[in-house]
Amino acid sequence: MSRPQWMFRQSGVLPVIDGKTVLITTRRSRHWIIPKGVVERGMSPERSAAKEAFEEAGLVGDVHSRVIGSFSYRKWGGICTVHVYPLYVSKLLDEWEESMFRKRKVVPFGKAAEMVHHHELRVLIDLFSRTAGYE
Repeated sequence: MSRPQWMFRQSGVLPVIDGKTVLITTRRSRHWIIPKGVVERGMSPERSAAKEAFEEAGLVGDVHSRVIGSFSYRKWGGICTVHVYPLYVSKLLDEWEESMFRKRKVVPFGKAAEMVHHHELRVLIDLFSRTAGYE
């Protein structure tokens, strides 16, 4: 079954908290990833990414409007492109919507780049941490 083209347009956040970042596991493969998802209709990519961070990782904060990079991956028989925004976290919730399905970990950016399975995301994390002075 093919999906509508708009579902392949996604946004995500690279969370920043105390000079570290937050990773979550995917629901199925349990690989480490950032919060991300389809850009919901009627929402800006930044607002949609903040909603995903809240639901998937229990993160509350401010999303910067500047895209820090993007990565692509295969899903639903096509290629999803994720535009990533920094999320400056003000609160980590103890309980959140998907906490029963995902693990969450606060780690230094260098460690995060080692943990993520996806090469393009690894490069994006490394580049952001170096240019933002978090290495």
